[in-house]
Amino acid sequence: MRRHKEVNPLLTDIIIRPATNADRNEVKALVFGALAEYGLSPDSQATDADLEDIEENYFKVGGLFEVIEDAQGKLLGTVALYPVDAETCELRKMYLAPQARGKGLGRYILERKIDQARQRGFKHITLETAHVLTDAIRLYVRFGFQEISLQHLSARCDQAYVLHL
Repeated sequence: MRRHKEVNPLLTDIIIRPATNADRNEVKALVFGALAEYGLSPDSQATDADLEDIEENYFKVGGLFEVIEDAQGKLLGTVALYPVDAETCELRKMYLAPQARGKGLGRYILERKIDQARQRGFKHITLETAHVLTDAIRLYVRFGFQEISLQHLSARCDQAYVLHL
């Protein structure tokens, strides 16, 4: 697989590439570790079942799942877009390793996902989150996400947001 290197102006030597099933264990470790930091539990049977087969659950349905690595190939973060319908996609699995937080990487990958959603013709991005993820929520709100009511919140999520593109 060819690796596409994109450099964040705030962070150098960051590699963003499509995830593969070979990344599954590292991705789950990062996501589950981030959840544990905030007292949230992974849900391998429902909310996190998509991580068992990333390629099938994202790429085969027209979605995107990317990993962010440093120059040495160490996983720094994950982020995904999942198509809900022709006009709406969901921002999923946006997690950063502790050493990657607070350096502008979250802002950079969120901007990237918003641009990708627009390029794919989506008119809305939704997301579900937990109230304890206060830094992430502040970031989403700064980008114009507005809190909404959703009936299908995952078990660990108690808030939902939408961004109209």
